[in-house]
Formats: sequence, structure tokens, C-alpha cells
Amino acid sequence: MIEFGHLTHVGLRRELNEDTYYGDSELGLWLVADGMGGHEYGEVASALAREAIVREIRQGTPLQQAIRIADEEIIRASRKRSDSLPMGTTVVAVRIAGNHFEVAWVGDSRIYLWHERKLAQLSQDHSYVQELISQGTITVDQARTHPHRNVVTQALGVTDPQNLNVETLSGDLLPGMQLLLCSDGLTEEVDDRGISQVLAHTECSAQECVDGLVAAALDGGGSDNVTVVLVRRH
Repeated sequence: MIEFGHLTHVGLRRELNEDTYYGDSELGLWLVADGMGGHEYGEVASALAREAIVREIRQGTPLQQAIRIADEEIIRASRKRSDSLPMGTTVVAVRIAGNHFEVAWVGDSRIYLWHERKLAQLSQDHSYVQELISQGTITVDQARTHPHRNVVTQALGVTDPQNLNVETLSGDLLPGMQLLLCSDGLTEEVDDRGISQVLAHTECSAQECVDGLVAAALDGGGSDNVTVVLVRRH
């Protein structure tokens, strides 16, 4: 049995919530998208991504291809607006079928796996600071306060479809495992240790854990929109 919790919050310093999410146990699809671009465009881009991916998955399109189609649709919508600012969005999504899961992502929204009281980050951020970490130029701790930590190197609607890197990863989802999808509004304010402390409360429902994580992000400063989806296998 799959149980999931979900919540999005505008945060404490933004007027608009440009994040969106989706969760459907019957379809076996969960996603988080974090929009970017001025004049409400981030909100439009993340919603377009959600709608395109859900529609494509319903039609039987593979997850990676569904995300590529979303990229093309956002680029088309952006061109119609003929605005100088492109609109874009990150996305992280998971499909669950039986005991198997597949995740895919573009940008710096993340997916974590919680298993046997250990937290593992499955996704790797498509970001400027992640490239610096990979090169050994800065540490993970230094990345948390780096002035360019919010610069993504890949985003739907912004990255040319030929250069779009939709990364995927798959595995078995065993009873007791939890998958956490989140926008960077959570990870900016709450480190892996803080996330682990909340997920360790296995007596809590998935929704209670999600509420706790969002509350922790707001306590940490709430500098951005924050969205959390937690999928738990019983």
C-alpha cells in the first residue's frame, strides 16, 4: 500500500507561489516543479509542466519522454508570449508500478530515499554550485551559502530540447521505504540532518512528516516557496 502526504507554502518572503506538485496513487505518479521567471511566468511554467507530464503519463508515455514533451510545450508557450524573459521550471518526478520505482529530474528540485533510518539523495542537482562541488572547488557546506547557489544549469522551458539532460534512476521500493520530493525551498533552509530528524518519526503519518518539514523550512527563514511530497510504501 502507498501512503503519501503533500503540502506547498508560499514561504515568508515571496508574494507568489511558483511551485506546484501532483500526486496520484492510482496513476502511480508524483512530481514537484519549481517555476522561475518574472511576472508570474514561473507559476505558468510549473503548471504547464505538471499538466503535460500528467497527460502524457496517462497516455502511456515513458516518464523521461513526458518530461521532454513538457519542455517543448513550455518553450512554445514562452515564444507566444514574446517576452524578453523566458519562463522555466525545474521538475522532479517519480513513477511507481508494483514494487518498482523510477525517478527523473531536471534542475535542483530533489528526491531523497529514506530507508532503514538513513537518508540518501537520489537526484543530483543541475546547478552551478553542484558543478563546483563535483570539481572539488567548494564543499557541500560552502555550497549552502554560495552567492550563486540558486543558479540552475538545466530547466524546462529554458534549456534547448537537444541539450536537455533528463536524468533517471530506478530501483525497488520495499516496505518501509519513503521517497521525498521537494523544491529547493526546503533544502535551502533544512539540511539533510534536519530532514532525517523529521522522517525518523515513523509513528507519524506521511502528512504529519510533510507538515513538519514545511514548518522547519519556515522556521529556518522561509526564503522561498517550499513544496514537499512524501511517498511511503507500507
